[in-house]
Amino acid sequence: MPVIAFANSKGGSGKTTSALLLACELAETTDVTIIDADPRHPISKWATPRDSKSVPPKRLTVLQNDSENTIIDEIEEAAARDPFVIIDLEGVASKKNAFAISQADLVIIPMKEQQQDAEAALDVIKELVTLSKMSGKKLPFSVLFTQTKVVAKSRTSRFIAKQFRDNARIDCFNVEVNERDAFAAIYTMGGSIRTLDAKQTNGIDRAVENITGFAAEVVTKLRAQNIDKQGRAA
Repeated sequence: MPVIAFANSKGGSGKTTSALLLACELAETTDVTIIDADPRHPISKWATPRDSKSVPPKRLTVLQNDSENTIIDEIEEAAARDPFVIIDLEGVASKKNAFAISQADLVIIPMKEQQQDAEAALDVIKELVTLSKMSGKKLPFSVLFTQTKVVAKSRTSRFIAKQFRDNARIDCFNVEVNERDAFAAIYTMGGSIRTLDAKQTNGIDRAVENITGFAAEVVTKLRAQNIDKQGRAA
């Protein structure tokens, strides 16, 4: 079954939020395991219900990882059980990250359109190239721009994004995860963006549309690697 890892060594890149949003969206129609391998365990905290409306999607399993010694076994067990496995990796280079990435069918590198994020994303790409050479296995990856403005992007933001999109060696998502109130609200309210109260959170419909597009592009990229939704060779 497809394994998707989210990796970036810089905090605040939108890594955890993007991973969680994707997991919740996919769980609308199929079984998904999200492995919380970040030592802060933000997803495990999110998954702790506050009330009956803040529970995670029924088809989403949250698994907390606490050791590099167990990460591969946890990935394999989850992949044997569920159609999708998503891993939120810790924000530093580590053996745990390397172990998890080695099992991934797609590595998503979230980054804001800022110079520090760009440098961190390039570090991850270099690590992936090294791991690919060491393992003899191609590790597909794609850069995801996060917390982007829907309108009125700055010149700096446009310049940084263009450097990545114009680089033939770097695959980038067409869809961007925009800066939206609903994406932040799930940490406060619990649940997914689809269970938020429109009276308390603005722009839910647009947020759902944004993440639906993101999830669809993830599936398209997996299919392009001859992996269908069930993880079988096409």
